Amino acid sequence: MPRVERDGSSLPTVRIGTREIGAPHPTYVIAEIGVNHNGDAATALRMVSMAARAGADAAKFQIFSADALATASAPTAGYQASATGTASQREMLRALELTDAEWAALRAACDEVGIDFLATPFTVRDVERLARLAPPAVKIASTDANDVLLLEAASRLSVPLIVSTGAATLDDIAATCACLEALEARGRAILLHCVSAYPAPIDELNLRAINTLTRQFRVPVGFSDHADDARTGAWAVAAGAVVVEKHVTLDRSHAGPDHAMALDPESFRRYVHDIRDVEHARGRGEIVCSRREAEVRAVARKSIVAARPIPAGTVIELDMLTMKRPGTGLAPAEYATLVGRTARTDIETDSLLSWDMVQ
Repeated sequence: MPRVERDGSSLPTVRIGTREIGAPHPTYVIAEIGVNHNGDAATALRMVSMAARAGADAAKFQIFSADALATASAPTAGYQASATGTASQREMLRALELTDAEWAALRAACDEVGIDFLATPFTVRDVERLARLAPPAVKIASTDANDVLLLEAASRLSVPLIVSTGAATLDDIAATCACLEALEARGRAILLHCVSAYPAPIDELNLRAINTLTRQFRVPVGFSDHADDARTGAWAVAAGAVVVEKHVTLDRSHAGPDHAMALDPESFRRYVHDIRDVEHARGRGEIVCSRREAEVRAVARKSIVAARPIPAGTVIELDMLTMKRPGTGLAPAEYATLVGRTARTDIETDSLLSWDMVQ
């Protein structure tokens, strides 16, 4: 069911596997394992189990060949160099590669624990490798949102495309969406608001951008969370995110480019729990008197009450009436209709008036 906005228009939803993505459906939570397995498949398998136990809907990885992704002279970013002790991207990435057989085992492990297997490819060749694993969606990194050939290859898989928008201008994102439109893939696109800082400071998260992207591009919008905080996913959901992606690790002290900004198992469990709490608290936006409120309404609202004895046959005047609790009689707004009526019976002081008492 599409989300209906206040102006009556609707926003589309996108289906990933058996899940419908978009309001009012539950938030799709992605555990971004990424490269935090440190190139060890056994560690990656343990992380899949951890993600499932924490309540994630998907485990996501990064599938690449170091030689195809980076030139020999490509330097690491400052945070990568600090975490890995290497100045070469290619050297860093080579240590984080997994084989096709290991990817197949991870895909099977996700199936076994009941979560989706997702991955980010970085080249057309990576898309071809990923296609053999039949993922229910493909993630496009912020760095590749303008890689037309990669978008074209990923769109041919005919699955949803989850595209991050870190370090992009509104014009950049519009160009990406135009490309997806030309590829007939916009109807299955999800954008993720993202701040490409590692970690992203709280005062730079700009969570209002989630609503801006939703209004501007009319697609489901989520949040790729790089903050060093376990609260930010819930904040993003409160701001309208329908997908949340968060880096996870088994141990934040491990060497590697993304461990320091990731959540350990217990923190990630709380992260997912808080998201679900916000979903419950957010509700559906309907203005109704709930069952629990009805009891309070009945005892705490006021009714029209006789301020003094009103003998039968008396024409009711305003000073004969007052307003008191409970709210089970005539509402105060009815006073003008009562004034000028004649009492049908004797009405005692403090009695709640009813229509059968007057004529």
